[in-house]
Amino acid sequence: MRLSNRQQFTRSCIGLAIAVLLAVLSSCADSSSTGSAPAGASKQETGGAKKYRVAVIPKGTTHDFWLSVRAGAEQAARELGNVEVLWDGPVSESDKDVQINLVDGFINDQVDGICLAPIDRDGMIPVVRRAKGAGIPTLIFDSGLSDPSATISYVATDNHHGGVMAGEYMAKLLNEKGNVILLRYQEGSESTEQREEGFLETLAKYPDIKIISDEQRVTTDTVEAVRVSSSLLLTHGDNVDGIFTVCESLNKGMLKALQDKQLAGKVKFISFDSDPQLVEAMENGELHGIVLQDPVKMGYESVKNMVAHLEGEQVESVISTGEALATPENMSEDEMHALLFPEKFRE
Repeated sequence: MRLSNRQQFTRSCIGLAIAVLLAVLSSCADSSSTGSAPAGASKQETGGAKKYRVAVIPKGTTHDFWLSVRAGAEQAARELGNVEVLWDGPVSESDKDVQINLVDGFINDQVDGICLAPIDRDGMIPVVRRAKGAGIPTLIFDSGLSDPSATISYVATDNHHGGVMAGEYMAKLLNEKGNVILLRYQEGSESTEQREEGFLETLAKYPDIKIISDEQRVTTDTVEAVRVSSSLLLTHGDNVDGIFTVCESLNKGMLKALQDKQLAGKVKFISFDSDPQLVEAMENGELHGIVLQDPVKMGYESVKNMVAHLEGEQVESVISTGEALATPENMSEDEMHALLFPEKFRE
């Protein structure tokens, strides 16, 4: 039977309405499925693969060490292909409140995971617990928390062992006899406190080595480090045989003070962490040893293990990235050279 034009038009309208209704129902079903995901699941579909958003929050963003950590984190993201690194941190490594606000911001943004280097071992615990309560896992790197129960893993150097290495080498340089200064970092940083403890515990085994100063602390301000170091040398300069500093700002401040006082090279000087200025000082005989971390590996393992956790895999509770001691004798070896000049992130 031949349909009239009016009947054909009516059937076309009914067919179009059914098609639109089916499309709307399908869209609602997809939205319902997405809406059932747990809090913090901000995964995006890219070519059928899940795309994770992982915040990486260092203690600071200016020192060379953190640029190398970022290089490792970005390397992991490139290799994995299913993760976006959201890098942000305080300018100053003493600004705990800024770091707390950053973590809270990423919680509000519902990122999939947070990799955090805590400025303060106690002060960052509440915000890490808030992240866990929001369904967002936190991996700690570089420096630990006093209570790690709300975290999934800890990726770091064995800082205590690094301090032991510095102590043993200092004893060797001094032929197990002399007066030593330890310049400490600000209170609350778990990583540097472990270095300090390892160093002091080791030198305590040598009865003819005396610690003549271990009470002075310095923040990340290099100007402050120069001032405090100069004051120590003014007080103990004629009586000091060895010095150990535990992080980048202290290393640079003490080196400058030693140079200004014409004591560089005369006093046995060991630092923890390296940068080109310190490598040059060791080449010139002004620095006698550098305890080295692997910041690139630290950033790489942090992102890699966070994604593994998000994919449902079991990750180790503690992941060591290793430590080494560079000296004038071994600094040209391939392994040491790679640690002395680690890759750095470039915009």
